[in-house]
Amino acid sequence: MVLKKIAEGLKKTRASLSHSFKSIFSSTSAISDSLYEDIEEILIQADVGMESVTELMQSSEQRLSRKEKKDAASVYETLRTELHTELSKLNHSLHTSNASLPTVILVVGVNGTGKTTSVAKLVNILRANRKSVILAACDTFRGAAIDQLEIWAQRTDTPLIKHLHGSDAAAVAYDAAQAAVARKIDYLIIDTAGRLHTNKNLMAELQKVIRVIRTVIPEAPHEILMTIDAITGQNALPQIKTFNDALHLSGIILTKLDGTAKGGIVIRIQKEFHIPVKFVGVGEKMDDLLPFNPKEFVNALFFLFFNSSLLLAHHE
Repeated sequence: MVLKKIAEGLKKTRASLSHSFKSIFSSTSAISDSLYEDIEEILIQADVGMESVTELMQSSEQRLSRKEKKDAASVYETLRTELHTELSKLNHSLHTSNASLPTVILVVGVNGTGKTTSVAKLVNILRANRKSVILAACDTFRGAAIDQLEIWAQRTDTPLIKHLHGSDAAAVAYDAAQAAVARKIDYLIIDTAGRLHTNKNLMAELQKVIRVIRTVIPEAPHEILMTIDAITGQNALPQIKTFNDALHLSGIILTKLDGTAKGGIVIRIQKEFHIPVKFVGVGEKMDDLLPFNPKEFVNALFFLFFNSSLLLAHHE
């Protein structure tokens, strides 16, 4: 079921890769420099990034050199294995509190990346795993943001800590942390105001929120997750860098993956920033936010091609 959802979410990326791979692998069974160049170009177009592609191709060639059978199909399978190996280097699961205190998840990001919706879907995942959750409405700049989160809280039957529009976000976070501890809640999820990564005052506000939370829960936040719109592709990289420099991100929520052919950005984010993608958004439904699994991601990415008879037919 999960593989099917990811495969559907990666439909545009997979279709793009499959068409390109089909073209080059059906035209040759021999390994050549032009074959490697064609593969590199395809991966770069999927936003994997030049440096990441170069490293992947080098490691794939090294792995292939140890194989007895060396042909175009072997190159394809080796690349798939190498992608899985690369994505498996980081821990993609949620961190949890070591103490008998709530696990705090701070969700940040720029405007329009699906942050508040992702918060609601994250609540849905945790509640499905029988975890208790409290929400904190720390986007106090937009009154509509508080209303939106309140609707999600009602739909998921989740307590919401909120203040009036224009209140101090750190004060909301403090009250939410106090409430989570007093009620012995498993998870506190803090929704923050969307902000441009260039706005230093708003970035400083996030740092203040973190300081205040730590007066109640010393090790918090256990996760600082940034929502990234997959459609923006490599244009999101400067945003990630600035947020990471200021906050030390622990993970990425990659939203709208179903709306782009640039799914390779997952690989680039991990290679360049050593930050794992922890969740991917593959649709608008509540259960369309999925925990990121490297094996399932790579299998879904290559699913269409490997389930065709193209390679087998070519080598019969």
